[in-house]
Amino acid sequence: MSTAKELARAEWLNHADTRAVMEALGNSARFVGGAVRNELLGEPVSDIDIATSETPQRATELLAAKGIRVVPTGIDHGTVTAVTPSRHFEITTLRVDVKTDGRHADVAFTGDWVEDAKRRDFTINALYADADGTVHDPLGTGREDLKAGRVRFIGEAEARIREDYLRILRFFRFHAWYGKGEPDSEGLKAVAALRDGLRQLSGERIRDELLKIAAADNAGPAFRQMAAVGILSIVLPEASRLDRFEKLVDIEANQLFTSTPLLRLASALDLDANGVEALAGGLKLSNKDRERIEKMLTDKTKIVAYLSIREVRKALYLMGVELFKDRVMLGWAEDRKGHNTFQWRAMLAMADSWVRPDFPLTGQMIMAAGVPEGPEIGRVRREVEEWWIDADFTDDEFSIIERLKAIVQATVY
Repeated sequence: MSTAKELARAEWLNHADTRAVMEALGNSARFVGGAVRNELLGEPVSDIDIATSETPQRATELLAAKGIRVVPTGIDHGTVTAVTPSRHFEITTLRVDVKTDGRHADVAFTGDWVEDAKRRDFTINALYADADGTVHDPLGTGREDLKAGRVRFIGEAEARIREDYLRILRFFRFHAWYGKGEPDSEGLKAVAALRDGLRQLSGERIRDELLKIAAADNAGPAFRQMAAVGILSIVLPEASRLDRFEKLVDIEANQLFTSTPLLRLASALDLDANGVEALAGGLKLSNKDRERIEKMLTDKTKIVAYLSIREVRKALYLMGVELFKDRVMLGWAEDRKGHNTFQWRAMLAMADSWVRPDFPLTGQMIMAAGVPEGPEIGRVRREVEEWWIDADFTDDEFSIIERLKAIVQATVY
């Protein structure tokens, strides 16, 4: 089944670099997967993947002949990457799986588009398009499922999952992003039956999928469904606060803004520093992400909807913008009253426009007030800074010096 030139006006398809790659490969190549699916749905297109009947070696030769640099990113699995000034294109030879172990697959190359489509995960991802925008649906079910919002495994669901257990999480991810109504019953039954296979996967792969699910507008129901069939207890057993997670997702959907997937994921957790450390080790989080989660879950600064403007400025100075906004979002999701929307939004707006003031007291000024060089300078500076913060960051230099003198007279011997 195909539809002539349906995507002919797609901006990404008509970009000069895209055309150069497709012209180099000739009639052997088609766009596949996410770019086709998202364009049909009117959603943004990020990655552009290409399938070709040429072998990786031949595809490399064709691209190089047109001056396009090629990187053998996954040559054993038939994948090379074409590097152009505007983007990278992942190009994979049509293939069939010869042997799988739930994580990796041994493949054989083929020239059959239908066989290539059969080895993919979901029907909505087995859609192809020619360089002129003609859409192909080799299995005859992808377009219909895409329109209906059905995320269905290709062929037998359990067979597809056993090929790669990550497809269990991908099932929930794609339903969260593209599905309508309840998940496909056959798929749901299969992922529940084979959920222990997730234990074979690396922390990195699980982390990436969890964050992609968390980023979806329907992340709340997706996490609840994962919990109901025993999957969340395997991949994120620390998720004891799904109530807060769902509330945060709902707030963002209703207020038309989004936080980062990491904040959403963290909102489902209730951990101390040791718990965050263990989580970070299991999911292979970066040090930056680990520190961010630890701060937002353990920080004790009072963040409530009724903070005064002065208190907001103080919190911003002491916490920094990122932690302040994280805590505001968590506080908003904890707010049982539900009628403080204006206050929460106002605090976020203040954080976005806030410029951190510079504390004007220097070491030389402190020594000039009679403090000897050494650790006393730092102590006195901190005391004056605490007063300055409580004074709402006054720029009255006379008042600052007077406070400095008072502290020196009272505490420096």
